[in-house]
Amino acid sequence: MTFAEPADLAARRAAWEALGRDAAATRMQALAADLHRHAHLYHVRGAPEISDREYDLLLHELDALEARFPELRPADSPTTRVGGPPIASLRPFPHARPMLSLANAFSVEELADFEERNRRELRKAGAPEPAAFVYVVEPKLDGLAIELVYEDGVLVGAGTRGDGETGEDVTHTLRTVPTVPLRLAAPAPGTLSVRGEVLFSLSGFEAMNAARAAAGDKPFENPRNAAAGTVRQLDPSAAAGRPLFFVAHSAGEGLNGDAHWDNLARLEALGFRVNPRNRRVAGLAAVAEEIARLGEDRDGLDYEIDGAVVKVDAVAVQEALGFVTRSPRWATAFKYPPPRARTRLARVDFGVGRSGVVTPVAVLEPVRVGGVTVRNATLHNEAQMRDKPEYLGGLRVGDLVEVLRAGEVIPRVEAVVPEDGREVRPLAAYPPACPVCGTPLVREGNPKEPEKVTIRCPNSFGCRAQLEARLQHFASRLAMDIEGLGEKLVVQLVGRGLVTAPSGLYGLRVDTLAGLDRMGERSAANLRAAMDDSLGRPLWRVLYALGIPLVGERTARDLAAAFGTIDALLTAEEPALTAVDGVGPEVARSVRGFFGRADVQEEIARLRAAGVAFPPEVAPAPAAARTGPFAGLTVVLTGTLPTWSREEAKSRLEAAGAKVTDSVSKKTGLLVAGEAAGSKLDKARSLGVPVIDEAELRRRLGEPAA
Repeated sequence: MTFAEPADLAARRAAWEALGRDAAATRMQALAADLHRHAHLYHVRGAPEISDREYDLLLHELDALEARFPELRPADSPTTRVGGPPIASLRPFPHARPMLSLANAFSVEELADFEERNRRELRKAGAPEPAAFVYVVEPKLDGLAIELVYEDGVLVGAGTRGDGETGEDVTHTLRTVPTVPLRLAAPAPGTLSVRGEVLFSLSGFEAMNAARAAAGDKPFENPRNAAAGTVRQLDPSAAAGRPLFFVAHSAGEGLNGDAHWDNLARLEALGFRVNPRNRRVAGLAAVAEEIARLGEDRDGLDYEIDGAVVKVDAVAVQEALGFVTRSPRWATAFKYPPPRARTRLARVDFGVGRSGVVTPVAVLEPVRVGGVTVRNATLHNEAQMRDKPEYLGGLRVGDLVEVLRAGEVIPRVEAVVPEDGREVRPLAAYPPACPVCGTPLVREGNPKEPEKVTIRCPNSFGCRAQLEARLQHFASRLAMDIEGLGEKLVVQLVGRGLVTAPSGLYGLRVDTLAGLDRMGERSAANLRAAMDDSLGRPLWRVLYALGIPLVGERTARDLAAAFGTIDALLTAEEPALTAVDGVGPEVARSVRGFFGRADVQEEIARLRAAGVAFPPEVAPAPAAARTGPFAGLTVVLTGTLPTWSREEAKSRLEAAGAKVTDSVSKKTGLLVAGEAAGSKLDKARSLGVPVIDEAELRRRLGEPAA
């Protein structure tokens, strides 16, 4: 049957609605092939042949036909780009071949060491040693490592790196990324796994943040974390609306070229986006030149890189060199210094946290640093702002400053650039009173140790900034876990004078809540129910929710276990507090001072009157008396586990006799590592601490595999 394309949508709709099943199947196949081709031309090659409207009309037609004949919808349908139904949780994604990390080099000398080590390994293995190594130099993309799996040319799976052996299954979100082929463009191996990075373009990231700000949503803080969070969304429609792209850099299995360069060309022919900045060069001198050239161009790229990856090109040489621990011998990452830029210091603002600590923030004339526009930077504290040697006798408003961005969420002012006449500019200084509530600020700490002096607003319950931050902390997941009480709602409650302390939350009525912006009767009833549910939270959660300075989740658990009741803690003296494992003199002073305050005692009384139970804690058995597969073992958790939350894993470990702590030391008996495990994993390895993943933890606990 010949399908005539009517000019207007109504005629098109009439045409596709008239198709029978067989004709619809033929048309759907043709539409899918055309849409795949046009998406590849637009997103990968940057050479579209049709308008956006024409593409949307074709997609609309295919979607309508699939709605009529859902049994004919193929797994790689272009309509999956817009997202399917949400999933309940992320499942484990085992890698057929481990996804390894790379060793780092920071100088040309270390690159020479890298090559010399490889020559020694080849001689040791009796393998041919090339006169000059041929390398491929690739930009090291600062995104999220991903593996895609194809069967007979169709995408069947996508997973994060995880611990290298097992990641998280994110097929549902990767299907929505336009540069991820759902069906390969050329004949492909029966099974093919492709590895690369998913990330945001910087222009797309800024446009997305501008749209979020215009809609009243909080902007994302940096591209990499936003990409990682987007990919892990349970609802794929959230990912479908964000400008992510995927760049392929290697194959896990399925390609058999003699050279890495040839395999990259094969990936491009199959429909993958391959970085056009990749270069094949011979010899270390050419490698160094290419790394320097890429570094010079770094700020002009529309994506973030933090270095260059150097790979031996010949696959036979790669195989002869093999691997060491969790890294290939034949590849290394050359890391660039953190990017810097110069701009002017417009002013210094002062933020007030939930404990009243006042922190300086540099407000800058906007400047691009590492591809991101920076407007604010941290100054840490008064001592640094005044005494840091690089600030040339004190930071002054109007100074020309160097801003460094080393992966922090908020960049930092690294140094002041010397200029004639800067001494007439006003010195940046703390205000005498709180910038929010006007209460005179107080200084705490030894003046002889200025780095340890804290400047604080003492108006704990009357300062709006403190109250907003305290309420958000009080309602957070590890504290009272009041679902639905977010930042915007807290701002409304405080701004309208409806809540002046955490205890005031429990006096809110449904009709009062329903009258707030973006709240209806149902949402208000759900929030009120969540508040009521929180009244019986365990004692350690309530202690953590109170926001005691220097007391985190772990210390709150230890204090609750040691003292058992809130009344015992209210009267505990410093010697009894320091007797608790993990509580030092500074924390003990903070706890004693907090519970000794009249306003804190009054708030605890109000919480009790509102129905907060402060349930007594049952002390755990001493380490010697604990039983279970982890009895007496000190365990640390790090990274994101595939299926368990940190708290779930901790509860299971403690039930099995383990003591779970926050930091790795010589006393640590085991580290459980998940996705994005960082310095704790490195320290554990350096100390020889055994490391396992969630799958092994489940096995040892006798839990079923996820």
